[in-house]
Amino acid sequence: MLDVALSVLDLAPVGEGSSPARALQQSLELAQHVERLGYGRYWVAEHHNMPGIASSSPPVLLAAVGQRTSTIRLGSGGVMLPNHSPLVVAEQFGMLEALHPGRIDLGLGRAPGTDQITALALRRTRERIAVDDFDSQLGELLGYFNGSIPDEHPFSRITATPGLGYQPAIWLLGSSDYGARLAGRLGLPYSYAHHFASGGTDEAVAVYRDEFRPSEVLAEPYLMLGVAVICAETDERAQWLAGPGRLAMVRLRSGRPGLYPTPEQAAEYSFTPSEREIAKGLGRSAVVGSVATVQRELHALIERTGAQELMVTTMTHGHVDRMTSYRLVAEEVWRG
Repeated sequence: MLDVALSVLDLAPVGEGSSPARALQQSLELAQHVERLGYGRYWVAEHHNMPGIASSSPPVLLAAVGQRTSTIRLGSGGVMLPNHSPLVVAEQFGMLEALHPGRIDLGLGRAPGTDQITALALRRTRERIAVDDFDSQLGELLGYFNGSIPDEHPFSRITATPGLGYQPAIWLLGSSDYGARLAGRLGLPYSYAHHFASGGTDEAVAVYRDEFRPSEVLAEPYLMLGVAVICAETDERAQWLAGPGRLAMVRLRSGRPGLYPTPEQAAEYSFTPSEREIAKGLGRSAVVGSVATVQRELHALIERTGAQELMVTTMTHGHVDRMTSYRLVAEEVWRG
């Protein structure tokens, strides 16, 4: 058994031959599936200008998921705060908390979740792209929830409704030591993006624990790791299902994002030497294989980092394969 909590990160993948509408319907089915399997959280990532990912608006998708589930916690993994007005985020997630009390997590990141041109379209000015005021944005956001905005602040007379009195659980996300340091100083739970930044995992974990100060939220550090997992009946089958992820990452890093490819397309694709290096980098952090393989590698990751929770993200072209992977992880890797 894995002696950690287990959760789900969904990107609502849009595969070749599918559509965003179908992908979103499958996300609703996935949320119900993983709730039945006993996963603790279902989070949605924010991405933009990616034809193969439909999760551009976490709060909208979470509202739909909330109507179809009853116990699993729902959250953002995460909302990229610099893309949004803190007031709007407070109102959106305050509304979710009001509708589903005690079930909402607000995971916050500071990356754009997209390319620079799309970031400009989101933030409207180049000055907003250049400035890094995440700390002050976070303070403003928390102020809308708890009424702590100082009287001298220009927005002190604004009331977020719902928002004030409806604060969800706040998480900080990161893929470097910046988020780790801030989460530690504020005494907040921290989720590290091991699934795409595994080279910095150990450093970020150490920084978070070193910087941690007890707060009203946490007496001790609480660490979650995002981890990419594909579990199948055999190692060979899992590797076959993982092929599209490598090709999709190569396309994304080359500025050619598209629909999520099929295993056949991935098998037929001729990678250049530089593309092979990109694909190899993804493979270093992904946990791909049979139940025995996945159990062994996740155990090793937990032992190395001391993570209290793993947030599993599974990207496959086929919806049934994705549902099967989550079932195998829950029933045979986690509890088996």
